[in-house]
Amino acid sequence: MSRQEIGNMAQWTNWVPLVSADPPLLPGVYLARQRANGPVVYVGVGAGERKAGGLRGRLRRYTSGKALASGLGEAIFDRALADPQWLRQRLAEVESGRPMRATGWGKAALLWADLHVCWTVTKTRADAVALEKEVLALQGVDWWNRAR
Repeated sequence: MSRQEIGNMAQWTNWVPLVSADPPLLPGVYLARQRANGPVVYVGVGAGERKAGGLRGRLRRYTSGKALASGLGEAIFDRALADPQWLRQRLAEVESGRPMRATGWGKAALLWADLHVCWTVTKTRADAVALEKEVLALQGVDWWNRAR
């Protein structure tokens, strides 16, 4: 799969670090890649209009460290937990009397992942879900998404 294939599916924004992303409060689809020029590893939906915050609400949930057990947050955390060096750093914090809360571990995992994101806005939640499925159907991607 080429980046061009994904690029042809929608009008995507420029890539930005996830920790500083400021997407709109609208439904849409986001892509995540590891590092500034790494491969695309995840596609997700920020589909809740208004109250749920759309794309902004979804991505901010990850940067808050509060999404350890859902979607991209879980994918990031699973990979961080599989990295012995990352685990040794967390263990050293605990052993030195500086244990973090779960959200702190989530934020540390997010920094470890060094994700960059881009997104596209859709008219409706249904449009966002359909585009997400279309992107996930692309072959040759080692998706972090569990539900493929």
